[in-house]
Order: sequence, then C-alpha cells, then structure tokens
Amino acid sequence: MASVDTLELNTAFAEEHQAGFPILADPSKEMSSEYGVLGGSGMNNRWTYYIDIDGTVLKIDKDTNPSTAGRDLTDNMDALGFPKV
Repeated sequence: MASVDTLELNTAFAEEHQAGFPILADPSKEMSSEYGVLGGSGMNNRWTYYIDIDGTVLKIDKDTNPSTAGRDLTDNMDALGFPKV
C-alpha cells in the first residue's frame, strides 16, 4: 500500500487500524506519479498493482473496491499464481 502522506501519518494510521503490512510513504508524490496513480486531487487513486518477485507488473486493478479489496486481492493473487505463504 502506498500513500502520499508522511511516514509519521502512515505509521499512526497503520497502528490505529492494526494493519499487518507496511504502508509506503510517498510525500514527494514522485513514485505515485511514476505509477500513474496520482489523481487530480493530489491523492492516490485506489489501484492495486500485482508485481511478481522479478518486478514485472502482472496486473493493474483500477476498479479496487475497499469493501471487497481483501477478497479481491487473494482471488487475483491465486489466479496469477502467486505462492501461498
């Protein structure tokens, strides 16, 4: 997950919501711009990139729905052949 917020804000958000994963801080918006996810509001679009171990982008889901994102993520990872950990 990536956000244009600062590391401090992302850390606080992750702790508050007990996120079990890191949130990338991109306050310069450089990475967000490179991936094309920076919206007109200056915030990131909710897109999911599926990137394999070699760095190849296998799929971009531009229809991410927060209410089904977890299930969608695991379904897509299974379909793309990501190993189960």
